[in-house]
Amino acid sequence: MAHGSECLSDAELLAIFLRTGTRGMPVMEMARYLLETFGGLRSLMTASSRQFCSIRGLGTAKYAQMQAAMEMARRVTDEPLRQGDPLKSPEDTRRFLASRLGTYPHEVFAALFLDNRHRVIHYRELFRGTIDGAAVYPREVVRQALEDNAAAVIFAHNHPSGVAEPSQADIALTKRLKDALALVDIRVLDHMVVGHGEVISLVERGLM
Repeated sequence: MAHGSECLSDAELLAIFLRTGTRGMPVMEMARYLLETFGGLRSLMTASSRQFCSIRGLGTAKYAQMQAAMEMARRVTDEPLRQGDPLKSPEDTRRFLASRLGTYPHEVFAALFLDNRHRVIHYRELFRGTIDGAAVYPREVVRQALEDNAAAVIFAHNHPSGVAEPSQADIALTKRLKDALALVDIRVLDHMVVGHGEVISLVERGLM
């Protein structure tokens, strides 16, 4: 209370969430054990129900609490990009996309569909794939953009490896999508690649 939650270590934050340990394992010891077992806070927070509940002392109720806490954090991050609101800054967009895509163990290709004043119409996760990539079909992207009556779009996808550096395939796909949408007068404003703790803009890199 005196110094704020930002001064706490990952283990201390986790211990506050867990509240109690198990017989023979105090809560701080349990928190350190979980971080070591899962390889860090991110891996723990994105673990499946089966993985999480396989640890003695954890169960479905605690898993549900963790998922609810993560969802509350996502909704706080989403507030600057609610439907009908204009995009206020690139950083708001980055935070939103990182909160939505940054924890997936597989690749997800998504789009923010915008009107002609850059107000958010919809955020849609369009394609999902394996850990190596997702197949993206320009015809389906154009169809969804027209259905949403979008005037502009920002694309995003995650790299499950955690490295946000755009690949040549990412650059080529962006050009294909940009060309396809130009035929129906819809502008592609950017394509952002989400890694672990980093979001790279193709526009800022001069790649589109």
